[in-house]
Amino acid sequence: MPENPRSPRRIADDYVAQVAALDPATSTRLGLHPEDDRQPDLSPEGLEALAELARRTLSALDAAEKDGVVPADAAERDCARLLRERLTAELAVHEAGDGFRQLRNVGSPLHKVRGIFTMMPTDTDENWAAVAGRLRNLPGALDGYRATLAEGITRGLLCAPRQASAVIGQLAAWTGQDGGGAGWFTEFVAAGPDRLRPELDAAAERATTAVAAFRDWLRDTYLPAADGTPDAVGRERYLRSARWANGADLDPAEAYAWAWEEFHRTVAEMRAEADRILPGAGVRATMDHLDRHGHTIEGEENIRAWLQQITDEAIDALDGTHFDISGPLRRVETRIAPPGSSGAPYYTGPSLDFRRPGRTYLPTLGQRTFPTWEIVSTWYHEGVPGHHLQTARWTASADRLSSYQITLGAVSANKEGWALYAERLMDELGFLTDPARRLGYLDKQMLRIIRVIVDIGMHLELTIPADSGFHSGERWTPALATEFMATHHGSGPARRTSEIDRYLGWPGQAIGYKLGERAWLQGRAEARRRLGADFDLRAWHMSALSQGSLGLDDLAANLASG
Repeated sequence: MPENPRSPRRIADDYVAQVAALDPATSTRLGLHPEDDRQPDLSPEGLEALAELARRTLSALDAAEKDGVVPADAAERDCARLLRERLTAELAVHEAGDGFRQLRNVGSPLHKVRGIFTMMPTDTDENWAAVAGRLRNLPGALDGYRATLAEGITRGLLCAPRQASAVIGQLAAWTGQDGGGAGWFTEFVAAGPDRLRPELDAAAERATTAVAAFRDWLRDTYLPAADGTPDAVGRERYLRSARWANGADLDPAEAYAWAWEEFHRTVAEMRAEADRILPGAGVRATMDHLDRHGHTIEGEENIRAWLQQITDEAIDALDGTHFDISGPLRRVETRIAPPGSSGAPYYTGPSLDFRRPGRTYLPTLGQRTFPTWEIVSTWYHEGVPGHHLQTARWTASADRLSSYQITLGAVSANKEGWALYAERLMDELGFLTDPARRLGYLDKQMLRIIRVIVDIGMHLELTIPADSGFHSGERWTPALATEFMATHHGSGPARRTSEIDRYLGWPGQAIGYKLGERAWLQGRAEARRRLGADFDLRAWHMSALSQGSLGLDDLAANLASG
């Protein structure tokens, strides 16, 4: 039977197609229109065009429901619910004017203008010609973004100086100013064909010059205007942003109290694991010992290859036992993140046709020696069975899911929660029995717990509990959050700074890792309770990974149904 043109799935698919037509970053991410050399429209008009499309899509969904168009199956009902929730949350952020102050060290509109190149195909001369055109169009994208931020200045909607300063530092790395190099764009086109060399080099120079000019505008105009803007965004903006990132209405008091319970439990577990490595030394001293005397890898290419091996071994071990991993799902590449990235590893998903594979990225921040104790569970998080397996499985389920459920409708807390669940699963399955690696896993769990505590604590300026053992009774500040992280997590100064900047610039996003994991664990526990002896973990995993994106309000209930 042909699909109803007014069905939620058709409405959602049409929305994705229209967003891809408006936004080349989306079309490139999806693997569409490889000849397109446009850059995203980051101007106020560009933001409003996307908002108006969201309004029209919600109106179409309203009309279909009013006329009794009933979704035919559970996947389509999930699609309708997701589309309504996501677009409503997106419009709330837009109509509050938050887009006029969206400047931060990760995931901002600015990062699209460089990130788009890492997703473009570069196999043919025609591909490289599109790269050159997109480089030439980069200055226009920055002009539009400057207009948006300038409108924010006019309206009194600015980010805190900390965010502007962090981005200024990143742009110095993009242009090569910080290290005296030619800059990222020039290095990127060095792999292009000789026939297009003059065109590519000129386009890269044009892009680098535009980035330098934008950096100077941030330093000379935006940063002074932002002076006095507080780091904390307050309750109203925090809840709005958290809704967008988590697909749920957050109870900050409950989440904050629960995170402290997790903190105390994990501190005890870390102490016990540290005693297995260096009895009586304590957690911090044991981590320092592992950094100096534990297993290390020298050099970027060697750590990249080692992490690729970790991923490949996980795929071979898990396929056919706890997951079904076949065909293009088995292909995921490990790469070194480009200079000027934030400090956290990250993942980019495959194109819809899998021609571009999923990719994991390691930011090195100038580091040359890499202790491995702290990174193994992170690569389970970013690759397999974490982000890659979920995202690739969604993509492979396109025959029954809307493209919206696979791509634009992806809820951060769902994805990050699964990835953190994946780390825990690998611990449960015995992949982290080595005490050093397991301490690294617990350290990453602690990072995600700290995120909930300090993200909520800083933005709502909460009081530190009496039983915390840390500045009891004081109110959270960025300085206290940095000290807290230094005390309880094994990250270096550069990573800590990047993390705190991220939480302050992207309120409510970082809490989704731990809150999302809680939802995945609750759903699994309920499915196991309901099914009893008939519960099959591999079948549950594959069913759960085939449902597409959901917000946390809906996730646990869907998972419990098994």
